[in-house]
Amino acid sequence: MITETVTRRDLLRGNLWRVAEATQPTVSLASPTKRDLLLCVFLRGGADGLNIVVPHGDADYYTARSTIAIPQPGKSNGALDADGYFGFHPALASFERLYKAKLLAAVHACGSPDPTHSHFDAMDYMERGAPGDKRTATGWLGRHLQLTGGANDSPLRAVGMGGQVQMAMRGAKATAMSSIAAFHLREPQTRQQVIAAALRELYGSDNMLNGMATQTFSVLEQINQKMKPDYAPAHGAKYPESQFGRALQQIAQLARGDLGMEVACADIGGWDTHAYQGNQTGRQAQLLTDLGQSLEAFVTDLEDQVDRLTIVIMSEFGRRVHENASGGTDHGHGNCMFVVGGNVKGGKVYGNWPGLHPEQRYGPGDLQVTTDFRNVLSEVVNKRLGNDQNAQLFPNYSPHSLNLLNA
Repeated sequence: MITETVTRRDLLRGNLWRVAEATQPTVSLASPTKRDLLLCVFLRGGADGLNIVVPHGDADYYTARSTIAIPQPGKSNGALDADGYFGFHPALASFERLYKAKLLAAVHACGSPDPTHSHFDAMDYMERGAPGDKRTATGWLGRHLQLTGGANDSPLRAVGMGGQVQMAMRGAKATAMSSIAAFHLREPQTRQQVIAAALRELYGSDNMLNGMATQTFSVLEQINQKMKPDYAPAHGAKYPESQFGRALQQIAQLARGDLGMEVACADIGGWDTHAYQGNQTGRQAQLLTDLGQSLEAFVTDLEDQVDRLTIVIMSEFGRRVHENASGGTDHGHGNCMFVVGGNVKGGKVYGNWPGLHPEQRYGPGDLQVTTDFRNVLSEVVNKRLGNDQNAQLFPNYSPHSLNLLNA
């Protein structure tokens, strides 16, 4: 039997996996063996970038945040200094280590030019790679995967951890899984082939589901052959016992299994901190601890592959500069992004800082966006994934390189 009690429809359309079908022809570009493994991490809910990469050199930051501001470096529970002007939240000691090792770069005052403060719309536009345009039906990663199919026909080429494929991968074949274990058959080894054959016959007779069934069975075969249930992380990596930590450990296991994975997506929610956000401690600090420790464990686990590893961390928008009366922050505009990996020109905060004085803010009191998020994503895809088809990757936009990655 399958690891969860599911109906026929659930098996192929339910929480264990989804398949997003390709809708455009594939063009072969660079050899898949020369591309990085790209991990995209989405902080869902609008993370407060001003308390993540702290502008401790901007006096207006402290004027606007009398209770939730992170103290300056050197003070009790102060920011971890990065470059004399910016620093990391004290819960991100793991990011500081990656930064000092030149494996992590931050980009500040970064985000979407679209002014929406709607979570749904902002996430949708960012994952489509087309701000303000809902006519674009595919995601930026989906378009990349369409254009670079080549010889890699692995059903695990693109993996989304969770109940469904992330919007960013829409338009390409991708597999979503709640866990690797969910793809194993629990029957004894002697009966697994019989059960699998029966399932193939059952679903193969349904023309509508046949293609999806074929994808599922292919994933089952790959995982049953190569994935051990007792995976031990390498190099002493220790993942947090959190949903996000477990997701990254699963992705690392797939990467080590040499199953043709090129792109993976993982989400961490809970960043909509309208109330009781906290400063050095509190709700956001807990999320940052999980994020930082999980990412550091992932990089450590894949240390021997770090030169072929790129991680992008983003959120749909930032938060308002001023804290609100509930000890939190409301939906804003500009934010920070991170890029991590062996070919990142790390140890630097990139971007053009606009300042936080009231006259320098955007709209009702937000951090301005001075770097379009597509500039970051396009450089990752161009330099590390071997795809320079920007006109198709990011419609109606001409990206500008920040020079934060080696080609």
